[in-house]
Amino acid sequence: MSRYSDMFDRCAQEHRGAFIPFVVVGDPDMDTSIRIMETLAAAGADALELGIPFSDPVADGPVIQAAAVRALQAGATPDRCFGAIAVIRKRFPALPIGVLTYTNAVMHGGMAAYFLRAQSAGVDSVLSADMPVAEANDYIAAARAAAIEPVFIAPPDVDEDTLRAIAAATSGYTYVVTRRGVTGSDDRVSMEFKSILSALKRHGAPPPVMGFGISTPDHVRSVIAAGAAGAISGSAVVRIVERGGAKMMDTLAAFVKEMKQATIHSQA
Repeated sequence: MSRYSDMFDRCAQEHRGAFIPFVVVGDPDMDTSIRIMETLAAAGADALELGIPFSDPVADGPVIQAAAVRALQAGATPDRCFGAIAVIRKRFPALPIGVLTYTNAVMHGGMAAYFLRAQSAGVDSVLSADMPVAEANDYIAAARAAAIEPVFIAPPDVDEDTLRAIAAATSGYTYVVTRRGVTGSDDRVSMEFKSILSALKRHGAPPPVMGFGISTPDHVRSVIAAGAAGAISGSAVVRIVERGGAKMMDTLAAFVKEMKQATIHSQA
């Protein structure tokens, strides 16, 4: 079984969903970024979703774009990011770790080499935000050859045939977005994804995890109650990093604990 399977099984036994924070590796600098990832994991994050900074992050809103800029300006490179992830893997051997990147970054230097580098660092899954599943056969094969679980995004306006393809192609978990557009924290989270969850279940997809706009415990409770297996929060976490300060690590740990508490099923 994969680390994701083990994690989702554990969450089910504990009558809750998974909480997965997202940060950009190298933001605001690599040493601090390692401490941030350690803090999130030690505070109880069920998995980590880690952005590899990219110069043209088309799926990301302004908060995460700014984080990528800070990381790149501080000297982040894919090799340095994978080195930092390897540190986290060594310290948290059971923690599922996913990478979020873009197709150009995976293609540069060859897909096989990229996935092998990710596997060597201890990465479990890779999600390329702009990789359409209809064009991903070689990509999926290269990922699986390196024991990397390919993750695809199920958007709210997707058709049934594409959902079927996503369910077949995706491993680890299925990334379901709460709304159209780019990442960012919202006051409200749309519930238009409920039909997507039903369709993914029909097609045997891996557990659905909701992302885009998840920034409060109420958002987490809403998506778990709707049938999601977990929730990813990115912009809200990155905003804490952006603010920085002497209490940043304490604030991150408190945020993880509060959001994780909100994943507990109401009937448990």
